[in-house]
Amino acid sequence: MPHFHIDYSGNLEDLIDISALCESIRACAAQIDSFPMAGIRVRAIRVDHYAIADGDPKHGFVDISIRLRAGRSPEVKEQAAQAIFDCARAFLSTAMASHSIALSLEMRDIDPALSPKTGTIRDHLGRGISET
Repeated sequence: MPHFHIDYSGNLEDLIDISALCESIRACAAQIDSFPMAGIRVRAIRVDHYAIADGDPKHGFVDISIRLRAGRSPEVKEQAAQAIFDCARAFLSTAMASHSIALSLEMRDIDPALSPKTGTIRDHLGRGISET
């Protein structure tokens, strides 16, 4: 794990390449030692019903939620959260320079006892990739 869930306002659909944002976040996460590559999941959901600030429909948002299994130190989590936030901010910088966009991120731990997992992704990763 980590799993990244991106909610974004529908008015950004024509402004931001959301698939490229997902890939940018995936690539950034893959560079973080405490994030096993096989556990990285990035998905985005368009939100069509929302109200922001003064209600002007020009405002938009990108909200990134990161869920990960408990066990990392606060310092590791803080550094990882900042790295992902910086990556997203850099990706969105051009759009944010010309449009009203709120960017937010939240990371939270998941109790492994309450979150069973299984899968075959590790079995299908290219040779030479070590996963722990």
